[in-house]
Amino acid sequence: MAEDRTLTVRALLDTVRAEGRTALTAPEGKVIADAYGIAVPGEELATDVEEAVAAAARFGKPVVLKIVSPDILHKTDAGGVIVGVEGAADVRAAFHRIMENARAYAPQARIEGIQVQELLPTGGSAQEVIVGAVTDPTFGKVVAFGLGGVLVEVLKDVTFRLAPLDTGDALDMLDSIRAAEVLRGVRGAQGVDRAALADQLRRVSQLVTDFPEIAEVDLNPVIATPEGAVAADIRVILAEGVPKARRTYTREEILGTMRRLMEPRSVAVIGASNEQGKIGNSVMRNLVDGGFSGEIHPVNPKADDILGRKAYKSVTDVPGEVDVAVFAIPAKFVAGALEEVGRKGIPNAVLIPSGFAETGEVALQDEIVAIAERHGVRLLGPNIYGYYSTWQDLCATFCTPYDVKGGVALTSQSGGIGMAILGFARTTKTGVSAIVGLGNKSDLDEDDLLTWFGEDPHTQCIAMHLEDLKDGRAFVAAARETVPKKPVVVLKAGRTAAGAKAAGSHTGALAGDDAVYDDILRQAGVIRAPGLNDMLEYARALPVLPTPQGDNVVIITGAGGSGVLLSDAVTDNGLRLMEIPADLDAAFRRFIPPFGAAGNPVDITGGEPPSTYEATIRLGLEDPRIHALVLGYWHTIVTPPMVFAEVTARVVEEFRQRGIEKPVVASLAGDVEVEEACQYLFERGVVAYPYTTEKPVAVLGAKYRWARAAGLLGGRSMR
Repeated sequence: MAEDRTLTVRALLDTVRAEGRTALTAPEGKVIADAYGIAVPGEELATDVEEAVAAAARFGKPVVLKIVSPDILHKTDAGGVIVGVEGAADVRAAFHRIMENARAYAPQARIEGIQVQELLPTGGSAQEVIVGAVTDPTFGKVVAFGLGGVLVEVLKDVTFRLAPLDTGDALDMLDSIRAAEVLRGVRGAQGVDRAALADQLRRVSQLVTDFPEIAEVDLNPVIATPEGAVAADIRVILAEGVPKARRTYTREEILGTMRRLMEPRSVAVIGASNEQGKIGNSVMRNLVDGGFSGEIHPVNPKADDILGRKAYKSVTDVPGEVDVAVFAIPAKFVAGALEEVGRKGIPNAVLIPSGFAETGEVALQDEIVAIAERHGVRLLGPNIYGYYSTWQDLCATFCTPYDVKGGVALTSQSGGIGMAILGFARTTKTGVSAIVGLGNKSDLDEDDLLTWFGEDPHTQCIAMHLEDLKDGRAFVAAARETVPKKPVVVLKAGRTAAGAKAAGSHTGALAGDDAVYDDILRQAGVIRAPGLNDMLEYARALPVLPTPQGDNVVIITGAGGSGVLLSDAVTDNGLRLMEIPADLDAAFRRFIPPFGAAGNPVDITGGEPPSTYEATIRLGLEDPRIHALVLGYWHTIVTPPMVFAEVTARVVEEFRQRGIEKPVVASLAGDVEVEEACQYLFERGVVAYPYTTEKPVAVLGAKYRWARAAGLLGGRSMR
């Protein structure tokens, strides 16, 4: 059966291609729909007015008439659709009007006839939705679903997923639009047939997977009712060309190369220098002063000795194996030196120089990529600040050194962002396992690094700044391998909709770059950060917080105003405030004054001594029905900031020693002393921030999103 349908569609697409067309007509679209079981209404093609009258009579009820022309894609814009036609006289009038409109709209258009189609039900429990698929330049075949009809491009209530879909993916899409409740039935209306709608999504996704040359499929509208889901219109557009295939590597090949890059035993610096102010001098000093225990080989044809180490005229003169060659020479000399690196059998080249594709020198970058591929050398860069691998005491960069070891791996495309990462890490005392610049990403990119960091025992959390992805599917595959083990945070720059400019369908017009990135990254289980500081704070905080064991969040606050803001933040971040049962409510009330408020938030009021904070926090940690605590502290002389911090940290540690670990975050409002208190808490496993109610809850929300994606908190994990 599957073979028969592919043969049918293949023959049709070959015919369309042979005629020099990229857009299929409606009758051709129906052939594809029938082959793939995509439900469409009954229809007939009428080449003259009498055939249209006869076809309408056979349907025996109101029909829709549509122009059929390979040259008119947007039939409605051409006045080529008339709905609700009934009776011979009306069919004749509608037929002639559509023909006149089409000829006025596109005088040279080839017209094959008029499609006479059954009129699908509207109103009542019927809902118009859109089902489609597009070819995204980053992620390939992507399926779209949302509210349909004439308002689809205005409302833009659409969600995207990678094709192909399974039934679970498809049902998840139905729940991901803002108007999901409409599909379940509102104001007495019945809900739609979700299984039938999911089936339409799944079948479209399989179609574009089987036939990569299909650029876009548009079912709009699909009329979804309690009895089924039928596509009133199907549009299919073929791609004009075939994208160039990207060279790929196996997981084992990536890990093998990355191990030698991140854990090298021998590094050569091409362009090493004794002259201060030169990049080659800075790289050498960082490697030497950073304490790298492996071999460091300076390469410079004009020097015999650099920083006390023997210098070599060529990298081919360096004795023994070399794992990494760091380039600190002008762009115009890179190709020649890279040939020598290839002949030497060095597996990694770190290209610090700029002056390649980012300045318009695309041919020069293509040349070095070709050289590297010919010799089996992986390229990091060009146009980067270098990289840090702290657990190896490796500082292969011309920027400031950094040696605080920890569990956070950070990457960036931009050098400026890379230095912001460095400054943040130093200021907040964030220990890192690596900081890596990617620059132009001529070869190594985020999916290579993600594959490595996913397996690296020193890395607990990965945070990545990116402007684009060369291969979105490879990144998603690496993320799906990594997220069940550790969180991945992404800051995606560039919230544009450039991808919609030349779209040939409603689905294509809706598939702006950022909308697709947002949904696909979520599908992969990645935590998307709204800004740079958010990315860095998530990376710093997520390894500190234990994984929650359930959804019940309780706020304990010393200030009613903070409690309200914290409650808003909980809702904004997709978390759930626990409904406090009567016995727990009574238990909290035993520790708070009569003018305080139990419930959730638990308002202990601002004048309470440290013992009240301790008792309520202790209760929150003891009760197994509570899964996470949000603390709101208000600076008073009765309970100074450091006293609050010491009490909180002591109680949390006591329960940790008893095997009870729950995420605890805190918002501290007060004078400048709260800054020291927050640092004290952070260092002891309580994520705390001064002067903000939003940030601690946002971090907690990120931890929850990761736990759900990793399948640790119920709900649907990634596929």
